[in-house]
Amino acid sequence: MTPRGRVLIVDDEANARAALGEILRDEGYATETAADGFKALGKLEEFAPDVVLTDLKMPGLDGIAFMEKARAANPTAVFVVMTAFGSISSAVDAVKRGAENYLTKPLNPEELTVVVERAFEKASLLQEMHRLRERLRERNAFGHIIGSDPAMTAVLDLVAQVGPTRASVLITGESGTGKELIAEAIHIASPRAKMPFVRLHCAALAESLLESELFGHERGAFTGAVGRREGRFKAADGGTLLLDEIGEIPLGTQVKLLRFLQERTFERVGGNETLKVDVRIIAATHRDLKQLISEGRFREDLFYRLNVVTVELPPLRERRSDVIPLASFFLRKYSAENGRSIETFSDEAVDRLVRHRWPGNVRELENVIERAVVLTNGPRVEAAQLPSSLVPEASQSQTPSIPGTTLQDLERFAILRTLEACGGSTSKAAMILGISSRKIQYKLHEYSGATPLAASIATSTRLPESDG
Repeated sequence: MTPRGRVLIVDDEANARAALGEILRDEGYATETAADGFKALGKLEEFAPDVVLTDLKMPGLDGIAFMEKARAANPTAVFVVMTAFGSISSAVDAVKRGAENYLTKPLNPEELTVVVERAFEKASLLQEMHRLRERLRERNAFGHIIGSDPAMTAVLDLVAQVGPTRASVLITGESGTGKELIAEAIHIASPRAKMPFVRLHCAALAESLLESELFGHERGAFTGAVGRREGRFKAADGGTLLLDEIGEIPLGTQVKLLRFLQERTFERVGGNETLKVDVRIIAATHRDLKQLISEGRFREDLFYRLNVVTVELPPLRERRSDVIPLASFFLRKYSAENGRSIETFSDEAVDRLVRHRWPGNVRELENVIERAVVLTNGPRVEAAQLPSSLVPEASQSQTPSIPGTTLQDLERFAILRTLEACGGSTSKAAMILGISSRKIQYKLHEYSGATPLAASIATSTRLPESDG
């Protein structure tokens, strides 16, 4: 009978591995086991698991370090971590760093099968998106875009959907998140792929020069205009024009751009001939255009013309599981460019890379890795080759970033940290938080990925019972 999927079980306790394997095989899964993280890494390629079930506390390579190395090798695998209740904070950290879910020991078989089944659903989605991206990569649509984090997967999903259409697209996101790469991916995924992809950085030019760059100019239109010049619209005819930092366009130019979007016609600066071109507009900005509208610095009608579809790029701090794959890509790139044979990162370097908040996003990460390649003489990058500015987030603050954290994550942080402070007492935690003990137990089951189970299951999983 064809197995439902493949599960790799990583645990240093032989009895635990055997018991988990038996339960999951009875559910129809093919299983493989490993006694530690290093042995598990060796089985990744051969076994190609859909789901990896790993303990957090293991000698040598612990669960988090193993997971980060394994994700780089198998980006479609989904990870579920196992931990004792007293180490829930470690499990929460693992979820922040890419694990799909966690289970508390001793494991309850019903809860185990529910969580693993959900992990397989996620793995199936990741594999389907991987196949879709591979088909687009055959057309070079995604180029060097790297991302298996759910936030980035959703972006690539939208790119694949909007690419073949004629719709104008607005790409938003912090500086350094890769807006230009996404714009190019949209172009290559469209029927215009063989036509020009033209870029214009709107913030780099004065208003008079910007209009000339966009629309072209006639001879004598202004001082220095010694001949006719075709603008970017003409150059992009049949293809795509990326207007980067669209929020910096002056109001006078915005009026002319709006007219083009409405009528698809324009005149060169200093000219009377009306020209018509077929150009798809993609705009990008790190600014809040709605705020600019409220300040009278951006036209609302132009905003709605540009904003047919919005692609919002997540900052790198919100896609932590992509940090090491991106770093590995840049390591290969700059090692080749500099004639170096640098293969990997030390565990301490990996930890510092993953924990840094990356205010400069992917661009900052690329610069850090290029610097590390230049400074590294051995076969791997050590923490010493990374800038001292890469302070681990945990040492900066144990509190979630605000803004930057959802209410759901803040609630989970408050409940788990209060439970830790109260020694696991739900009644004391409930009193401090002003909620019921039952709600805390409900939330603990929710955080472990299962729906609230019967009281007997809660007891068997040894979640703290109300003691008041």
